[in-house]
Amino acid sequence: MRLSPHMTVMQNAAQKAARRLLRDFNEVEQLQVSIKGPGDFVSQADLRAETTIHEELARARPGYAFLMEESGASGSEGWTWRWVVDPLDGTTNFLHGLPHWAISIGLQRRLPDGTIEIVAGLVYNPAANEMFWAEKGVGAFLNDRRLRVSARRSMQESLFATGIPFAKVSARNRLSFARTLGALMPQVAGIRRFGAAALDLAWVAAGRYDGYWELGIKPWDCAAGILLVREAGGYATNPAGEDLNDLPASIDAVVGNPHLHAQLRELVASSID
Repeated sequence: MRLSPHMTVMQNAAQKAARRLLRDFNEVEQLQVSIKGPGDFVSQADLRAETTIHEELARARPGYAFLMEESGASGSEGWTWRWVVDPLDGTTNFLHGLPHWAISIGLQRRLPDGTIEIVAGLVYNPAANEMFWAEKGVGAFLNDRRLRVSARRSMQESLFATGIPFAKVSARNRLSFARTLGALMPQVAGIRRFGAAALDLAWVAAGRYDGYWELGIKPWDCAAGILLVREAGGYATNPAGEDLNDLPASIDAVVGNPHLHAQLRELVASSID
């Protein structure tokens, strides 16, 4: 499949960073790890991957701004194009030897009227060699296969993903999660927490999950995944039903196929104070 120039640059950057990440993953016991905060780890592998991706993207598109997990925002505040990058989503999985982690790269564009849209995104799991990618108006793909969200209509047959709150999550979000979980569990086939939001979203796009929700996630965790879900025929909003294109600093996300999104969104909204 012929990739656009943007997607070619994004995939090349992700694959270059992935080669070193895979080497580090195979030697995870030797990694030097520092602690950023409770339950939030950063490794040398994470930092090296971010540097590699930044260098590759900046070389190919020198005028674009960045929003990156480790180094934050850079470039013009009045940017027209901005890369949103998580070099290693699922760091805790990575450091525990679990092969469920990914590189996430999204691309935003600011239109002349000030409207912001997400125009391209990829989520790459090197351990499984799965490259999920999407471009606005083009569709969503896994490697070279077109993706569609699931067609399930019944909550009782559906599988949902979420992020279970951990030590640094606010009390407000912990309580809201508990309410949502308590209301949802009796209605569904199952709820999963695999520890990588970018892959949760990609798996909704692939029809592996029927929906996903999480409160207080970061823009680099979901920029690419939001577009993947939309281009696969699903919905990605906040609990009020508003789109997430501007990627605020803290995001409450509700994602699902067209048949189940509204039910999940209403349930999450009712659980928030």
